[in-house]
Amino acid sequence: MLVGCELLWKGCGGIIVETEAYSARNDEACHTFTRPSSRHFVADHPAGTAYVYLNYGVHWLLNFLVKGGSEDGFVLIRALDPTRGIPDMRQRRKTVDPTRLCSGPGKLTQALGIDGSSHGLDFLRGNTLEIFSSTSRPPVVETPRIGISKAAHLPWRFVLEGNPHASV
Repeated sequence: MLVGCELLWKGCGGIIVETEAYSARNDEACHTFTRPSSRHFVADHPAGTAYVYLNYGVHWLLNFLVKGGSEDGFVLIRALDPTRGIPDMRQRRKTVDPTRLCSGPGKLTQALGIDGSSHGLDFLRGNTLEIFSSTSRPPVVETPRIGISKAAHLPWRFVLEGNPHASV
């Protein structure tokens, strides 16, 4: 579970407070459903590899490849509670409100300075992207996915209960 873990990127980061899961098989909302290049990405990369793509030509979105469980797929990092590098994040996002810095997947990547050059980085192998596990089990709420039109009913959105930094 990534919710409650700390994500760091080049001196900026925060506690992951919201994620969303996508299955590589039979999930109409996952890129692998329609894009052969995404299916190749899953086949050719190890678990933990960053899958970064430009959404609607506007926002970069950060996902991690997951493998080895009951299903392969991606976990989209939807929101962070900022903890480090906040002055840099404020400058990139042009806001001082901490709840607006990383409260959505596009805001998060903009605040951290993540773009397409991060695609394919393996965060488990010690690049500039790091994740530190939490020692506690935070209260997590499961909800249907949001911001998509296909397979939105699946309860694969995970949110740190009551956290003001979640996307909605």
